[in-house]
Amino acid sequence: QVQLVESGGGLVQAGGSLRLSCAASGTTFTINVMGWYRQAPGKQRESVATITRGGFTNYADSVKGRFTISRDTAKGTVSLQMSSLKPEDTGVYYCYAETWSRTPSWGQGTQVTVSS
Repeated sequence: QVQLVESGGGLVQAGGSLRLSCAASGTTFTINVMGWYRQAPGKQRESVATITRGGFTNYADSVKGRFTISRDTAKGTVSLQMSSLKPEDTGVYYCYAETWSRTPSWGQGTQVTVSS
């Protein structure tokens, strides 16, 4: 099993930057994909960015050019550098991991609030 613990997040003004980090523990050797999802109030959880063990990345159109995902597979960590933040980026951000057998794991979530 995989456990995920997030850090980072907080309150920032529009145009500012934040960095989210996530550390995986447990059977980390089984992880293929890691990434970040977010959920805004009253909306469904959506994928923000993902990265495979091989380094292939995928971003939501709304964050392309502003967010950068990175991963240290040896350490079992994934980070999300968020720049040029907008009020619509506000939400709870969840770390995500998926094993080779497609078993998902989620972190507890961290709040990101962007004020206008």
